[in-house]
Amino acid sequence: MANKFIDTDLLDRAIIFAVNAHHNTERRGKGFPYIVHPMEAVEIVATITPDQELLAAAALHDTIEDTDVTYEQLREVFGERIANLVHAESDQFTEGVTEEDSWHDRKQAAIDRLAAAPYEAKIVAMGDKLSNMRAIWRDYQMKGDELWKIFHCTDKKAHEWHYRGLAASLSELSGTFAYQEFVDLINQVFKQE
Repeated sequence: MANKFIDTDLLDRAIIFAVNAHHNTERRGKGFPYIVHPMEAVEIVATITPDQELLAAAALHDTIEDTDVTYEQLREVFGERIANLVHAESDQFTEGVTEEDSWHDRKQAAIDRLAAAPYEAKIVAMGDKLSNMRAIWRDYQMKGDELWKIFHCTDKKAHEWHYRGLAASLSELSGTFAYQEFVDLINQVFKQE
């Protein structure tokens, strides 16, 4: 049986761009290349939509937040829609404030931003957030509460607040397998004791 042709030129360019942007960086505390996370986000988004621009945005979702890539560069290379989707998924940092000190405010802003975001931005966010939650669940199985020490915020209850807030903000996706997996993993890691 022949494979169906699908035009992946845009996604291919986005993956190459993301690989270059994240070159030689490690996923925090994981021991593997950072690019593994955006690629998992692409896979998750592909379970929700075949839209190549959303898949490209998933590949690029951490380039503004975690590399030297700017919104303007993304807009120039990939267009306004993709740049806006990536920007909507990026934490906003305050100059002169440490990541530890700004953690709660940044996470609240992300929850609020996603609650008001268009459906397509929520799809891209779901790729990122489910990938993060999968990693947390796997690491929690091995490390238990020691896991929280690798984060800027080491309080498990704060992470629970954050992920439950994200689930509420992304509830428009509740009919997808990705959203159901996200909520299931949150409930497994943050069991009510």
